[in-house]
Amino acid sequence: MTQAPLDTEPDDSGPPTCFSCPNRERTEWCVLTEAETKFLVGRKKSRRYLPGETIYRQGDPCNGIYCVESDMVGIRRNDPDGNSILLGIAYEGTILGYRSYLADEEHRCSAEALKACTLCFIDAATLRQLLQGNPDLGLQFLKRTARALGQAEDKFFQSVTLTIRTRFAHLLLVMKDRYGQEHDDGGLVMELPLSRQDLASMIGVRPESMSRLIRRFEDEGIAFFSGRRVHVPRLHILMDEIQSADLA
Repeated sequence: MTQAPLDTEPDDSGPPTCFSCPNRERTEWCVLTEAETKFLVGRKKSRRYLPGETIYRQGDPCNGIYCVESDMVGIRRNDPDGNSILLGIAYEGTILGYRSYLADEEHRCSAEALKACTLCFIDAATLRQLLQGNPDLGLQFLKRTARALGQAEDKFFQSVTLTIRTRFAHLLLVMKDRYGQEHDDGGLVMELPLSRQDLASMIGVRPESMSRLIRRFEDEGIAFFSGRRVHVPRLHILMDEIQSADLA
């Protein structure tokens, strides 16, 4: 079957194009030809979201996919009681909604702006045409799906093998690279983007268990919490929590 030519007329009225996007080379779009990229530029829609604004909801039909251009998005799912559980955080360069699109099903989760962020939306028809014309693009999405499955398996493994204390220490250390500022005295200060309820969701515990864990960390001098600000007086002590689990 002959592939229909792409309408490559770009839309110059929007924000910076895919050609100048700093995330392009580490996303699936890096395999697109120049003509395909121009086609994508002309068809995508870019939008700025405010903190707390919903991008799509659990159960919504999947009409396309989203690419996080800047800042961070929370991936949430409601439990049977209607409580919103934070499953993960998507940063710049992450593609959202691709699994629902590929499976031809409704969104299984909701996406919410945790900070002011910009996302690009690619509708289903545009994505379908790109996938039909470039098999390498489909392979890239297959690789992303495989990586996501591996990450889910790792997270499950941690949930059944690591203590709550170790999981919390691991989460803080993961966040320090993006939100932490290390001091010459070996201390660390972080301004976390998440509420305590969301922190609890990330390590799979109830909010009251998180409150008790925070008190233990403070009583032992490991970390001190004031709102979303975290002060770790001695970073090596926090790291020892992970190393002790590895040696157990």
